[in-house]
Amino acid sequence: MATTAPLRDRLKELKADYDTLKPGKDALLKIIDEAELSESVFNSNAIENSTLTLKETERILLDMEVTRDLSVREVFEARNLARVMQYIEGKGAMAEPTLEHILLLHKMLLGNIKDSIAGRLRREGEYVRVGTHIAPPPEHLERLLGEILITYSSDDDAYFVDKIARFHLDFETIHPFCDGNGRIGRVLINEQLQGRGYPSVILRDKEKHSYYQSFNDYKDKKRTRTMEKIVALSLMESLHKRIAYLKGEDIVKLADFAKTQDKSVFTLSNAARRQTIPAFRERGVWKIGSGAVV
Repeated sequence: MATTAPLRDRLKELKADYDTLKPGKDALLKIIDEAELSESVFNSNAIENSTLTLKETERILLDMEVTRDLSVREVFEARNLARVMQYIEGKGAMAEPTLEHILLLHKMLLGNIKDSIAGRLRREGEYVRVGTHIAPPPEHLERLLGEILITYSSDDDAYFVDKIARFHLDFETIHPFCDGNGRIGRVLINEQLQGRGYPSVILRDKEKHSYYQSFNDYKDKKRTRTMEKIVALSLMESLHKRIAYLKGEDIVKLADFAKTQDKSVFTLSNAARRQTIPAFRERGVWKIGSGAVV
C-alpha cells in the first residue's frame, strides 16, 4: 500500500505554504519546537507506559519540583529523551541515519538508566518479545539493520512518507535493543522528516491503539498503510500548526471557533482528526487559526 494521492497532494500544498512563509522566522519556529518538547517527550514515554503526566514532564524538563515522589528512572527517561530530541535538532537531522548514529542516540537515551546496555545492540542470549512477536535473535541484528538502512537510502522511487513508515515498521520489528526501541524509533521518524525540511511530529499516546494496530497489520498482512496514514496525518497537523503561527493568526480553541461557524464542535472535531481542516493540538486541546476557512 502507499499514501493516497489526495494526502500526497495536500502535503505538497502545505509544504509549499510552509516553505514560503518560514524565511526570516527561524526564531518563531524554534519557539514552537521548544514549546512542543515536553509534549513530545510525554507522549513518547507514555506510549511505553510511563506514569508521568504532561505537567510533571514539563516540570522535570524545567528543573522544577513535582508534587509527588517519582521514580529516578522516569525522571531520567524524560530528561534523556528531551536531550536526544534537542540533539538531532541542534546537530542537523540526518535524512538517512547510519547504524553508528543510531547507537549514539541510544547511548544518550539510556545513559544513567541502563549503562550496561546503552549504545549497543542486543548480544548473545538477549532476546525480546513484544506481545506475541518474538524479535530476531541477536546474531542477525547487525545484518538486518544494515539491510533496512540500505533499502531506505537506495529507494529513490518511494514516496518519503511511505519510506519513513516502512522503515519504522521494520526497525520496531527487528527490535535491536534490550530497551528503548520505541522511543529511538520515533526519534528517527522526526530526524528523517527534519532531514527533508519538514517539522517534527508527535505520535500521541491517546492514539496508540492505531499505532499498535499498524504493527499487527504489518506482521500479519505486510500492510503498511496504517502507519503511512499515521505519519501523514501527524505531519499535516504539524504543518497546519506552524503555518497558522507563521501567518500571525490568532490561535483559538476549536470549541470557540465552532461558535463562529455554522457547524457543530463534533463535526469540526471529526474533521480535525481527519485533518480536512487546518486544526492542530496543543497540550491535547484542538485549536485552529481564527482566520481558517472550513
